Amino acid sequence: MKPAAVSAVVLSATLLASGSAAGPAGSVAASAAPAAPPGTVPVSAPVYEPKHAAYDSIADDVFGLAVLSVAPVEVAAAPLPPRPVAGLDQTQMNNAAAIVKQGRAQGIPEKGLIVAVATAMQESDLYIAASPAVPSSLKLPHDNVSVDHDSVGLFQQRASQGWGSVPELMDPARSAMLFYNALDEVSGWQSMSVTGAAQAVQRSAYPGAYQKHADRAAEVVAALT
Repeated sequence: MKPAAVSAVVLSATLLASGSAAGPAGSVAASAAPAAPPGTVPVSAPVYEPKHAAYDSIADDVFGLAVLSVAPVEVAAAPLPPRPVAGLDQTQMNNAAAIVKQGRAQGIPEKGLIVAVATAMQESDLYIAASPAVPSSLKLPHDNVSVDHDSVGLFQQRASQGWGSVPELMDPARSAMLFYNALDEVSGWQSMSVTGAAQAVQRSAYPGAYQKHADRAAEVVAALT
């Protein structure tokens, strides 16, 4: 193609792209849009927002108009509570889970976890117990109310005997931590029976009562580990 022809093609393409065409006398006139049929009502074209830098993803331009795409935000589902086993209800299982979780955080072996759960089964039936003898305990989260001197919480520990503050004794994780700390002070507890290890910590008036919970406590610990 000759240079003059190329120039003519380029000029024609430019005029067409700009919506103009040469008139009969060589003048440039805007292309007219086709007239709407008689009796029709003009419809306004949709208004699109311009591209915005805040959007991370722009799918594409359609006829020169920005199409914006925003990725959906995924919200993590809350963890499901542990499924109750060994005849426990959900509240008891949740409290057992708190005891086991605290023990694992402290590096307590499985035998110690079983001792702790069995102890709480005997002392409080795995319910956080408040006591009218300790009025402040009634103002803290609890599952039931019982009276045994000033004993409170899952392990029925007593603030008057130096176990800790009432808020600590009413908290499942903190009270479990105090139990495990005391268990660690018992020499040779790992080779003791469940009831022997529990009694060495609790010094209960019923020293043989813990052993009957050993099998159920083992089932609970197995389900949580």
